[in-house]
Formats: sequence, C-alpha cells, structure tokens
Amino acid sequence: MSHKARKRWALVVLLIGLPVYIFVANEIFVRATLENNGRLAVGWELIVVVAIGVLWVLPLKWLFIGVGQADPDSRDD
Repeated sequence: MSHKARKRWALVVLLIGLPVYIFVANEIFVRATLENNGRLAVGWELIVVVAIGVLWVLPLKWLFIGVGQADPDSRDD
C-alpha cells in the first residue's frame, strides 16, 4: 500500500473507526457492569479499561507505522 493511501486510511480509522469502537466498547463495558450491580472490582475494572484502550490499535499497527514520516518514495531534488 502506498504511503499516501496509508495516510488516508489512518485518517479514516481515526475519524470514523475509533469513535465507533469507543461507542461499542462503552456499551460492552456498561452492560458488563450492570450485570455486577453497577460496578466491577477495581482491579478488574482497570484491566478491562486498559485492555479496551490498547486492543483497538493492535490489528491496525501496520497502518500507523511511519504515517507521520515523510513519504519514502517521493523524490526530493
């Protein structure tokens, strides 16, 4: 995939995909806490929140690597 295409896809993921993921993750977390009388144990709550915060980027890591760098294929004369 070209550098320009990766930049565009990264932008789409951050502007559309991430808010959708946040909404879905929040719904799952809220439903899990409702089953436990509104609160998980503090340790489990921390583990779940950290896992939800990190898991979204693992499958997309390849997309974000090098996006902030200059295009390696461009010619600087």
